[in-house]
Amino acid sequence: MFHDLLNLFYPKTCQICEKILVINERVVCVNCIHELPVTNFHLDNENMVKKVFYGRMEIEHATALLLFHKKGSVQKLIHQLKYRGHQEIGMFLGDWMGTDLANTPSFKKIEAVIPVPLHRKKLRSRGFNQVEGFGKAISNALEVPYLNNVLLKKSFSKTQTVKARLARWGNIEETFVLANGSLIHNKHVLLVDDIITTGATLEACATVIQDAGGVKISVATMAVAG
Repeated sequence: MFHDLLNLFYPKTCQICEKILVINERVVCVNCIHELPVTNFHLDNENMVKKVFYGRMEIEHATALLLFHKKGSVQKLIHQLKYRGHQEIGMFLGDWMGTDLANTPSFKKIEAVIPVPLHRKKLRSRGFNQVEGFGKAISNALEVPYLNNVLLKKSFSKTQTVKARLARWGNIEETFVLANGSLIHNKHVLLVDDIITTGATLEACATVIQDAGGVKISVATMAVAG
């Protein structure tokens, strides 16, 4: 009864079009879901996400759920997640991707999910890591551990979205450190993040993870810049 009254006075709305959600709709309405630019990259390992890392490092498998376009619906979703605190979006996208990956043979060999970490200052100011719900939902779907204590960010820097790739890499290279590497020794891990653009952040994380020894790395993100 309380839940019904709450919905009456504070109805849940679609995080894209802002229309009131009806029964069985969750986070995004059915119409907006059908309009989202889904990639299906998990079905083709020679996709644009995998190609980001060509000649830079070895990645077993790579995928992104959605295509990100400036001022598009995916940008709005991720903005609502990161800056408006709608953590249910991360879980929604993680459930979606987790279901896809659990039904894809190449991703069934994943043994752990590792999120790209936030520095403690950023975590304190934001209150949450926007990748957490996404990663936990995928780990549940794959029935593997979610390890947020393996990769740590040791330095805090301002947003780097306007920096050129080489300058950005120079500032990122030394910001991640490995902790509890024994947890992933000789394992196949899935590194998860929100958006992949140049791949510099994920490359830096993967480079550090490799220090655990014998680690195979795959990548999954909510979106890829299109």
